[in-house]
Amino acid sequence: MEEDFYSFLYLIISSFFLIFLVKIFVHDLWWIPTRIEKHFMKQGIKSPKYEFFLGNLREISSYSLMASAESMPLSHDILPRVLAFFHIWKKIYGSMYLIWFGPTPRLTISDPALIKEIFFTKSEYFEKYDPPLQVKRIEGDGLLNLKGEKWAHHRKIMQPFFYMENLKLIAPIMGTTMDEALVKLSENMSKIGSLDIEIEVAVWFQNLLEHVITKITFGSNYEEGLAISKMLAHQTAHATEAYQKAFIPGYRFLPTSSTRISQRLSKEVHKSLLKIIDGRKRSKNPNYSNEGCPTDLLEVMMRAADESARSSDSAAAVTDSDVVEECKTIFFAGTHTTSSMLTWTAVLLAMHGRWQEEARDEIFRVCGARDSPTKDDLAKLKLVGMIINESVRLYPPVTAMIRRATADVSLNGVHIPQGTELLIPTIAVHHDSALWGDDVHDFNPMRFSEGASRAAEHPMAFIPFGAGTRRCIGQNLAILETKLAFALILRRFSLELAPNYRHAPSVLTLLHPQYGAPILFRKLSVN
Repeated sequence: MEEDFYSFLYLIISSFFLIFLVKIFVHDLWWIPTRIEKHFMKQGIKSPKYEFFLGNLREISSYSLMASAESMPLSHDILPRVLAFFHIWKKIYGSMYLIWFGPTPRLTISDPALIKEIFFTKSEYFEKYDPPLQVKRIEGDGLLNLKGEKWAHHRKIMQPFFYMENLKLIAPIMGTTMDEALVKLSENMSKIGSLDIEIEVAVWFQNLLEHVITKITFGSNYEEGLAISKMLAHQTAHATEAYQKAFIPGYRFLPTSSTRISQRLSKEVHKSLLKIIDGRKRSKNPNYSNEGCPTDLLEVMMRAADESARSSDSAAAVTDSDVVEECKTIFFAGTHTTSSMLTWTAVLLAMHGRWQEEARDEIFRVCGARDSPTKDDLAKLKLVGMIINESVRLYPPVTAMIRRATADVSLNGVHIPQGTELLIPTIAVHHDSALWGDDVHDFNPMRFSEGASRAAEHPMAFIPFGAGTRRCIGQNLAILETKLAFALILRRFSLELAPNYRHAPSVLTLLHPQYGAPILFRKLSVN
């Protein structure tokens, strides 16, 4: 009798397991993709053939590997290298087509009129998608990845800090940090008795911004914050391997050495941040400017946490863990995104001597004999601002954005089922000759002379910081930092590409130079 019972139990468990396998392998990985593929085909939306389990990942990976196998000429026509699959498939399937990231459908959309619908008129139907766990671990579960009421509340808390009038109050802090780095660079040149020095700017700018962002985020806790920043940078390096394979189904469950190190560093960072927060609570010595504005972002979030603790509104709750995640997000976005902007702007100025000279002339004309520009000087650097715009047009740090349909919705007559992801290839929009003209691949800052919204055929043709309610909160900070950096650099040095520079834009988490960006910094005789 007991043997019959165990046989029956075994049969039940086996049946449930079999049903589970059928659901996963037949329903989720075959029937649903087939149904979605047919749904879009009936509407004239084509796609490369879905491959069981992998979708189009094999082809996407193959195209990317072939495109990145060699460096390219000194040209700004980088779309075929950076987003090879999109460049190839757009020619075959048109501007709107379906691709598969594993069993997940993604509808690619590069029409600015439809992009406007996604981010503005129908934004309530689209949410930011959840990145892979490995990516979220380094980005932080802050503004970049929060959704709904919690995201809205955090955005409301942090938004005032990023108003330009408030950022101008911390510009001297940023300027001092950048100036110290340049003085050190000049001293190193004097020691070796040379008027020029080769700098790997992709690394140099990232190290510089680690210090700047640490001061902005942690203020008086700069030393402890810098130690945390170094851990975060170390964690990001180890997360690179995981990110490159993040879309392979099941990869995130593999206990690779990089994953284990990343997890350990994540715990150490969390513990260290909580220690700083606890120390500030005990000291009760808030960091405020004379104008009453918090001088660092940690103070902004801690004050919000104190206020939420006294509130009965659960949606307004801000915990110490929330503060930790926002600090991680600020570090990732503030360091990596802006260092990408600085790197490619430096490369472009080194390539195009005429524009470098014109930018330098403007800096001397506006700033005069002052070593460091004032907050008012920065606002008057119009040409430098146009150069930055043209830089992020040609080399946007974030090359694509992804949104997920939260309900069935129609875009220009195309019915999009709930759960479908939309891939908006920023770099493709920025390199579309129909929007920017025949000189689309030329470095021409003057196209922004009448403002960003009038630079192209459609206002949504320029979206380096996103659009709509989720437009990058740190846009003003990134532009201010970049303006300040080049206002300080160009009055001291001229920039030239190093002889060993290899032009190879590539996507990791952001757009970066695959072989680095070595640039010669040459001292100007005026100094």
